[in-house]
Amino acid sequence: MAALFLLLLAAPLFSCAAVKINPLVLDKQVLWESGEESVSTYRIPLLTFTPKGNLLAFAEARKASAGDYGSKFIATRRSTDKGATWSTSSFIRDDGSVLDGLNLGSVVVDEKARTIILIYTVCFHLYHCSPASTMMVESKDDGLSWGSPKNLSLQIGVMNFAPGPGTGLQKRREPNKDRLVVCGHGTIEGDGVFCILSDNHGKNWTKGAALRSIPFNQPKKPQDFNPDECQPVEMEDGSIVINVRNQNNYHCRCRIVARSHDAGMTLPIDDIHFDYELVDPAVAAAAMMKDGVMFFVNPSSEHHRVNLTLRWSLNNGKSWERNAFQIWHGPSGYSCMTSLDSNSVEDQKYIYVIYEKGQKDIDETISFAKIHLYGGL
Repeated sequence: MAALFLLLLAAPLFSCAAVKINPLVLDKQVLWESGEESVSTYRIPLLTFTPKGNLLAFAEARKASAGDYGSKFIATRRSTDKGATWSTSSFIRDDGSVLDGLNLGSVVVDEKARTIILIYTVCFHLYHCSPASTMMVESKDDGLSWGSPKNLSLQIGVMNFAPGPGTGLQKRREPNKDRLVVCGHGTIEGDGVFCILSDNHGKNWTKGAALRSIPFNQPKKPQDFNPDECQPVEMEDGSIVINVRNQNNYHCRCRIVARSHDAGMTLPIDDIHFDYELVDPAVAAAAMMKDGVMFFVNPSSEHHRVNLTLRWSLNNGKSWERNAFQIWHGPSGYSCMTSLDSNSVEDQKYIYVIYEKGQKDIDETISFAKIHLYGGL
């Protein structure tokens, strides 16, 4: 009896896998609307919980047009009540009036150092500028203020590396517990999945895994192998699964899935597969693990960015439950997802999604949804 009591104390208060998931959206809000605050278009949403349990949202504020080129701000909003209310928008970076401005980016929370790190790139497209630079900016006060940007190219070399977009991770398990892992992609010709790693809380970074496109550094054709934007997820065995945009629809109109068993150092070809259940129009998507369940969000369509859908897997992504949940039926694009990892039963009930949403086009708003995993029961 004593052993059983200790086992119950050590177990989660309840597991997503042990309770039938039936999601319900409790709250939907527009965080940014294109055209407001003298910004042409908001895109590339990021979302994370801070070490103190507050929510931080980020977006690219594209000043003059909806295009990937052009000057931008990094916009942010903060919620201290788990998304019920939000601070007014503020701009933490401004690239001025350059032709090839900053691009978000990945946010990674260092729970040990109690810091938040934002990784982004400038001059990624080499449009009337050179070279591209990978940049880092850090908050040591839970997202209230941000330090001066640091150019990581001196450490990882000059490379066209676009992090994410999405969330990086801090390893919670061996191997290399506490390592920071941020993965992203290269240019269209020199594309692929690339990871950068830090074992000292973001002070220094090194190159990690590389899964290069084929042919590499050459123009691409339809159906070429061209892995692109990606989201890494740490699994319960300590490996890292990376869910990847299949840019040129190699093999299928679905997601590429890669796995690293050495904390982001390599991505063996033997551990790459195509997830036919996750149909995808070639877009940045969201993925995460929560209480033994893998969650995935994307516009679930082979050809169009519509039908933003939440899916979940009870067997580490080997298969997906049939009763997927539609978050938004209409135009929808990039997304990011988070949850609060605490000992609270209440926090185990919710996930939070930020996504591009519109009535006619995907880039009309950056919207937020708080989802009760069992609210539809």
